[in-house]
Amino acid sequence: MAAAEPLIRVAGVNKTFMLGDEPVHALNNIGLTIRGGEYLSVMGPSGSGKSTLLNMLGLLDVPDNGQYWLAGADTVPMTEEQRAVYRREQIGFVFQSYHLIPRLTAAENMELPLTLAGIPPAERKRRLAPVISRLGLESRAGHLPNQLSGGQRQRVAIGRAIIMKPNLLLADEPTGNLDSQSGQEVVTLLEELNAEGITLIVVTHDSDMGGRARRRIRMVDGVIVSDSDSPDSGSSAA
Repeated sequence: MAAAEPLIRVAGVNKTFMLGDEPVHALNNIGLTIRGGEYLSVMGPSGSGKSTLLNMLGLLDVPDNGQYWLAGADTVPMTEEQRAVYRREQIGFVFQSYHLIPRLTAAENMELPLTLAGIPPAERKRRLAPVISRLGLESRAGHLPNQLSGGQRQRVAIGRAIIMKPNLLLADEPTGNLDSQSGQEVVTLLEELNAEGITLIVVTHDSDMGGRARRRIRMVDGVIVSDSDSPDSGSSAA
């Protein structure tokens, strides 16, 4: 089979923030190519640029200079409105703190991206039902977030992230607030989604979780210091 165009191409990307009077070089000349269906972890100490890189890949932030192509589109010149539309179509996010809307039920939280995209109610319900079933949330779909366990909230967040069938799933410390059993369930779910073709990028401080990825990136001081493939990693890891 012919090699597909990379899903992600990053070249010469820099990002600097001011911390008081001091510049902080969060990203330094980042270059990265990621093909569709890859499973990557991004690791490194606090302040290494992991979250800044994730925000840039997720079109939540724009580099000071350099190029970022996602699914064939040059994203850097996009307006904020264009980025928002492209982000909704291409990217799903899973965060450590869930970011669910407290007044909405689990089902309504998962349905929200469809609502924002202007999809009619009947079509929203049709798309939502198999996601609720897939996540094992049938009995909890009508509950508010404060009536759910941490693991259930994270599954709701994953449902919201995948409801638009994105090409790219970005997970920032997805097990950080979970007990070990709930965390393992979330990891298993993310890896199943990756096995079905979604590109998965996980930012984590957890070396065990990071080691499961087939490709591991390590950052220090805004620089990618290692980028290694491990064919023995992935969902088969213990």
